[in-house]
Amino acid sequence: MPRFAANLAFLFTERPLLERFAAAAAAGFKAVELQFPYDHAPAAIKAELERHGLTMLGLNTAPGQQRSGRLASGESGVAAIPGCEQEFAALFAQALDYVVAIGGCQIHCLAGKVPPEQRPAAERTFIANLARAADRAAGKGITLLIEPINPRDRPDYFLTRAEHAADIIAKVGRDNVRIQFDFYHAQIVGGDLITRFEKHFPVVGHVQIAAVPSRHEPDEGEINHPAIFAALDRIGYRNWIGCEYRPRARTEDGLGWARQYGVLPLA
Repeated sequence: MPRFAANLAFLFTERPLLERFAAAAAAGFKAVELQFPYDHAPAAIKAELERHGLTMLGLNTAPGQQRSGRLASGESGVAAIPGCEQEFAALFAQALDYVVAIGGCQIHCLAGKVPPEQRPAAERTFIANLARAADRAAGKGITLLIEPINPRDRPDYFLTRAEHAADIIAKVGRDNVRIQFDFYHAQIVGGDLITRFEKHFPVVGHVQIAAVPSRHEPDEGEINHPAIFAALDRIGYRNWIGCEYRPRARTEDGLGWARQYGVLPLA
């Protein structure tokens, strides 16, 4: 049976971040993932995790400085942007210290937005940055994740396809660099989800879900999520599945889809 984690950047956002841990536990989640918790002291996050008995998965490297033109801005990151190597090193060090302090196990390294003419240089930059970061993380038992993100939601993002991510990982050559396989993004970019997941399964480190095209609860739209979950069991995926969707209304009111998978509210 699949195990689901609440992405607290998307779920329970009716509450301040530090109150979302209690809400996730009360709704029946046993694990959580974050994106950018850096405004809060690690000790405050860890206290909430321990108070509610939650497993901490991962977080993102911080977005980086705002930039003009078609380069990195907003939530896009800098790991693949030529000339930003020192900035990425600093952002990764921040993420590594933070995730270790809160007891997490993975860091999603945001690649950034790159115009077409910079892509060959960006690939070299991304590979070199990931190799250095992976070596730093290995001694602390931390996995690095890279996530293909669809260009409809994030135009010019460097990494859009699982196939490209797998090729990058092969070139990095580090066992602790893996794909964050988000079925939402993968459906928008290529579809053929089960076959593509099975092909890349050896280098998948984490899975996320949301409905397509709405990005709401995984009980509508183009993706047959029960078939996906059954396939994950068959293929042998045993890690958590991150719920990175935007609830249609109050988070708790949309969790009916998860009851059959053991996400049950506490009595």
